[in-house]
Amino acid sequence: MNPATHTESRIPNLSEAKLRDHRVLCRVDFNVPLDGKIVADDTRIRAALPTIRDILASSPRVLILLSHLGRPKGKRRPEFSLAPITPVLSALLDMDVRFVADCVGTDAEAAIAAAPSGAVLLLENTRFHAGETSNDADFAASLARLGDVFVNDAFGTGHRAHASNVGLAQLLPAFAGHLLTREVQYLDGALQNPVRPFVAILGGAKVSDKIAVLERLLDKADRVLIGGGMANTLLAAQGQELGASLVEETALPLARDLLNRAADRLVLPQDAALAPPAGDDTPSLHITIGEEVPPGWRIMDIGPATVAAFSAEIQHAQTIIWNGPLGVTERAEFAVGSQSIARALALQTERGATTIVGGGDSAAAIQAAGFADRITHLSTGGGASLALLAGERLPALTALAGAAQT
Repeated sequence: MNPATHTESRIPNLSEAKLRDHRVLCRVDFNVPLDGKIVADDTRIRAALPTIRDILASSPRVLILLSHLGRPKGKRRPEFSLAPITPVLSALLDMDVRFVADCVGTDAEAAIAAAPSGAVLLLENTRFHAGETSNDADFAASLARLGDVFVNDAFGTGHRAHASNVGLAQLLPAFAGHLLTREVQYLDGALQNPVRPFVAILGGAKVSDKIAVLERLLDKADRVLIGGGMANTLLAAQGQELGASLVEETALPLARDLLNRAADRLVLPQDAALAPPAGDDTPSLHITIGEEVPPGWRIMDIGPATVAAFSAEIQHAQTIIWNGPLGVTERAEFAVGSQSIARALALQTERGATTIVGGGDSAAAIQAAGFADRITHLSTGGGASLALLAGERLPALTALAGAAQT
């Protein structure tokens, strides 16, 4: 399947690449959480394994992995080093992965030249150089000197025009890795021709942050279920008294417009779990929407009636996309709603539906609930997922599509 459904030109994929005896530069997304020098979550590392293994099966001269970690802002900061990833990747691949303490320059070039045939090298954080995030031409050229072929498998950075994704695709024969291809296939492809009924679930803090996504989903989906702070703003636009709940006051006119245009497709919470004012030891409580939220109290999660209503919508759907948590999932007592919806998605997947969960907090909720392996597609990208769902053209994908024309 051509993954580039949102671009004018097709994106060349890994199956078309000639890699034998070549130095292969592969941009991966190893931006993983660290606990000191220990990898706290290896999900993104594991997600890159199919591409890495396929490249190695093609007998390259050497495989050179590029990634960023965190936001070191162009400075060499030890807490953002990729070195802790090396033993994890070595164990997963069951082979020695060599760490190189820079990603450009004579040391990197020498390490690549000296590497035995078939070796895997992980280079240091690309964002230790300011030229990475500015897509500096000289920095991109320095990276390009290290390889003969470029494979981009870092979907999570696809919405950024950086040297290690856009710059390299303009300088070397370039191809999409399996993960990037799969991400686009599901996140973009599902919106082109979804099997119906098509249900979308949106959460998170602000309506304004996801207005482009919401507009597109309202145009495509049969029903859009809203939770989190987004729902608060829509409820406030209906005249609900929400106490100290998060409400985006500046977005109330937008919320009223959405309600006027799409009330038949929007499904809002029926009840909610509340937290007391700071310093108050009163237990959390549930209210039915329509009841006044007591002064100082805050809506923190959807309630059981909403879970039942959302689950009923999910049970009738054949395509489901979820982006954004439905409560304040950092607190266990307010993660119940999101975890319940995660369970409903897992069950519907088993019934044959296509279930797609965008990256970031909604993906974390699925993982925390233990249903990650029971979802059709769990995205590795937060901002990139949101951009693709909104119908934006991701710079990294545009660069790959352009590479196919050269």
